[in-house]
Amino acid sequence: MQLLDIAEVAKRSGVPASTLRFYEEKGLIASIGRRGLRRLFEPNVLERLAFVSLGQAAGFSLTEIGTMLLPDGRPRIDRDQLSAKADELDRRIERLSAVRDGLRHAAACPEPSHMGCPNFRRAMGLAASGVLPPLSSSPRQAKRR
Repeated sequence: MQLLDIAEVAKRSGVPASTLRFYEEKGLIASIGRRGLRRLFEPNVLERLAFVSLGQAAGFSLTEIGTMLLPDGRPRIDRDQLSAKADELDRRIERLSAVRDGLRHAAACPEPSHMGCPNFRRAMGLAASGVLPPLSSSPRQAKRR
């Protein structure tokens, strides 16, 4: 088995070395030693990193992802948790689609002022009443949770 140093893991995975060190602190990956000052990893770390990346893309926090990884690297995934996340994504897609449609309407609306547009006024009323909660944090902010 050929061990990979942190630079090689960063190169192959596309994950910066600083993030690899952070993931190690969080217990998502583990180095098995050092060559000089460089951490060494088993090749299966690339699969773990792919799992972390997939989990983040789905909107799971690093803490949630950590609970899905067994110490030997195999995933332990709760199907109910996956279903709940898929439902959450459906709701987010629905909201984003409505926002997109509203933006397209506002861009093409013939009213001289957006405040004169009944659709825009209705959207403003919904936003003011709290029916349209703000979109969740950006993916970059969510990564470090």
